[in-house]
Amino acid sequence: MKKIALVIVALVLVSCNKQEVLLPQIDRTIVEKVDDLSPIYIFFKVDGKDTIADLNRKNAISSTNFIFNIDKRLPLKLVIPEVMKVQAKKASSIHSNKESENFYSYSDITKKSLAFVPFTNVIYKLEKPNYGVQIYFTKEDKILVFDSFSNKNTEVKKEDLFRYLLAIPSDKPNKYVFCHDIKSNYEKFIKNNVFINELKVQIPKMNLTNEEFIY
Repeated sequence: MKKIALVIVALVLVSCNKQEVLLPQIDRTIVEKVDDLSPIYIFFKVDGKDTIADLNRKNAISSTNFIFNIDKRLPLKLVIPEVMKVQAKKASSIHSNKESENFYSYSDITKKSLAFVPFTNVIYKLEKPNYGVQIYFTKEDKILVFDSFSNKNTEVKKEDLFRYLLAIPSDKPNKYVFCHDIKSNYEKFIKNNVFINELKVQIPKMNLTNEEFIY
């Protein structure tokens, strides 16, 4: 019922404010259901020649799970600062609940239902990392991997990435750092996040970091 309720809330808000959120469309589900939630909206707006990420968090309750409903047409460079703003606001609230989580919503086009990808512990940084094996998702849908051993960027296909990472030599456990092209749009970012979540299941925790870089 909670999942249905979220869809209804979204429709009511869109209707009342004459706004809509076009969600990213992906062919699989990471998380199917979220209970005890507050919806966060970031609308796509155009003012003259400028694109605006219009944040609406009026119904947010800090002790609940936050569902970020973000328009897929928005550029990542506008989305992430707004997400970081809400993350910081929630964390600093006296009513915050350490058990609550944050999720991005999207549409599973196979199941024809709402789906979610978690990012509760992710710390976004608007800069280039200076450590680890850097896995960079470009706006052209390529994956470039940089490691200190080869000291160069190597293009790797998604289906080969896990095996490639395991084969990188090191005298200590590698830290895999996920990075995103700031010029990408939000839909590509979410598709990559779904892929990253599936990839992380296969990777030992000692090889992971909760920082993600946007540049």
